[in-house]
Amino acid sequence: MQTAQVDRAATTTHDDRTADRATGQPTISVRGLWKIFGPAEPKIAGSPLLELTNAEFRLRTGSTIAVRDVSFDVSPGEVFVVMGLSGSGKSTLVRCLTRLIEPTLGQVLLDGEDIRAADEQRLRELRRRRFAMVFQHFGLLPHRRVIDNIAFGLEIRGEPKASRLARADKMLSLVGLEGYGGQYPDQLSGGMQQRVGLARALAGDPEVMLFDEPFSALDPLIRREMQNEVLRLHHEVGKTMIFITHDLAEALKLGDHVVIMRNGQVVQAGSPQELVAHPADDYVADFVRDVPKSHVLTLRWIMRDAREDDPADGPEFGPDTVIRTVIHAAATSDKPIRVVEAGRLLGVVDRAHILEAIAGHLEPGQVEPGRVEEPGPTPAT
Repeated sequence: MQTAQVDRAATTTHDDRTADRATGQPTISVRGLWKIFGPAEPKIAGSPLLELTNAEFRLRTGSTIAVRDVSFDVSPGEVFVVMGLSGSGKSTLVRCLTRLIEPTLGQVLLDGEDIRAADEQRLRELRRRRFAMVFQHFGLLPHRRVIDNIAFGLEIRGEPKASRLARADKMLSLVGLEGYGGQYPDQLSGGMQQRVGLARALAGDPEVMLFDEPFSALDPLIRREMQNEVLRLHHEVGKTMIFITHDLAEALKLGDHVVIMRNGQVVQAGSPQELVAHPADDYVADFVRDVPKSHVLTLRWIMRDAREDDPADGPEFGPDTVIRTVIHAAATSDKPIRVVEAGRLLGVVDRAHILEAIAGHLEPGQVEPGRVEEPGPTPAT
């Protein structure tokens, strides 16, 4: 398997970006979602055939299980990544969320509203105003200028020309394409065309943005640039984003929450740190084996409880600081790193823990995230 090079933020992970997000009802909730292709689909609800393996099901029914009993929640403002190899069901899954592909069983809830119960008119409204999709193939209209491509969704909504062009012009600036509005798509590079696709998706001010492997056809350097662009835009506009990819490095770089799929099922779900530190099985472990752990794990994951004999001073960092960031401080101080949040000492990190992380010797099960327990309620007497 190819070595994954993870280009994380220099000082903090996505945990830092999510600190101020609203809590409560998820933006999207998926419950027991299935998608079956083939003659068995119309009569499969409640059938014991659903207990069969994918191969057995295909032999018995002549049908294919593309998504098998998938459930997850996407929080407001989160970058939620679904990762898997070809044939894992990830692209089918994202298309089921907006019913571009009709799910066979299960629920898809947007702010509590069941998307599967929406009639055609309501579904069109949701797609035009609440969702936006960015695909691998840009789908730009070659005979229209860049500014008109960006404004196309607003035109479909029936918005006045002046207001939609003004909005499109703002989106041009947001994605760094000032001055290109009068050009045509074939006059732009692949990366610039994908920026137009991003601007078009943002123009309608959607609640949820869905990305289906949008950068997989781009050259590596342009791909990295576009990944950084997504992170920048996410920081600026705070949209809920669901991102589909087959690339582990991309998943770890972009995701606040990552789901790994195989054969239509969720194999593991969690933060990038959880996947790297605690792979659920050999399949996930093989994926993350070559990931530089010091580029992904944070001090929260390797800190230990403070002891009375620890120095009262020393270098201080927040718990969500990426390990590689503290290497210089650890090397130039004979005191352990103090992990502090809001003036409160959460724990300390010894130099040995940092060296183990750099060397990649933190094997599954060895690292446990540090936890500070809050006092619970006093038991009734």
